[in-house]
Amino acid sequence: MTPIVSDKIILAPSDIDLSYSPLRKGLDAPTYVLGAFNPGMCRLANGNLLIMVRVAEALSNAVVEDKVHCIRWANGTYTMDAWNLADVSMSDPRKFRINGYNFPVYALTSLSWLLPVELNQDGSSIEHMHYDKIIAPTFTSQEYGIEDARISFIDGRYYMTTCCVSSERHSTMLYVSDDGLNYKSLGIVLDHQNKDMLLFEGKISNQYYALTRPLGECYFATAPGSMYHPGAGIHQASSPDLLHWKPSDEPFLRARKSSLSNVKIGGGTPPVLTQEGWLMLYHGVENASEVGTYRTFWALLDKTNPTAILHLADSKPLLEANPALTINMQSQVYLNDVVFTTGIAPYGDDYILASGELDLACRITRVKKEYFSVSHHN
Repeated sequence: MTPIVSDKIILAPSDIDLSYSPLRKGLDAPTYVLGAFNPGMCRLANGNLLIMVRVAEALSNAVVEDKVHCIRWANGTYTMDAWNLADVSMSDPRKFRINGYNFPVYALTSLSWLLPVELNQDGSSIEHMHYDKIIAPTFTSQEYGIEDARISFIDGRYYMTTCCVSSERHSTMLYVSDDGLNYKSLGIVLDHQNKDMLLFEGKISNQYYALTRPLGECYFATAPGSMYHPGAGIHQASSPDLLHWKPSDEPFLRARKSSLSNVKIGGGTPPVLTQEGWLMLYHGVENASEVGTYRTFWALLDKTNPTAILHLADSKPLLEANPALTINMQSQVYLNDVVFTTGIAPYGDDYILASGELDLACRITRVKKEYFSVSHHN
């Protein structure tokens, strides 16, 4: 029996009004919404859901004559940089590689900012677009944008992690809010490359815990007979104050050769506490084309020892990309086979999941809570 109760696209690029875009400050060139996707999610005090949407805004004409352009924030304004087409490689539609270096150097085809969008209680309709609450780059560490918010409700406050992209570092910034809508930056909390930092929604033994995914330019081989692939995996860290983090000495969750997640894995939703343990949804990537196939999987972790995995569901995906959901947006589709789940909230007997579909739109899926019980799968 399918665990899915309902499944729909709640927000598409055409729903975004770019007259409110922060890029209007300094940038005269025409732009369009490449994607409105990967939404963090939380439950507001009024009972409504809030999704924090990543809006990837791209130049309408990035290539002019023999040059390709990208958008960059600097000194409170937005500007365009130009690169000779002969000096770049453009196999990935989301970025281009600048040749001439002995290591990978990229520029993005879009710049991302965050838009809070309020939904009704079950996530089936949009209540309000909070354009007055946009979160845009304000630090040099965000010169190429702010990406992929995740929101955790801890001790009565909302904590949001975001990925910050810049030439100086690829970092994680932490924001805090008392109402889930107005956020204040607490600064960078991880300044090594780490794409998916997710805070557990609650303390464990008086410590805060987080899932992390450290990245690197290269990886070392696993043993020839190892069950694991080398590459990006999910790890854990703990903190006394949410600002200073100690990585775990032991690995946590790695890409297994026998699973569909056989290239790399990374965090999806912040872990939430259930009767059986901490429920975490994560993404796994399988080799396919330039980007790969992204699917959503899940695991249950021990309540008091979150490094202990009670149940790992990595052989059958919970969510896959659903072409039927984006059939009316075919002219805008630039990726295939990508679903990226970034938010979770309880609703009666179900969980409401927020995902990015094809790096294009926001998908809301209701899933039966009972599906995540270990006894359900025994």
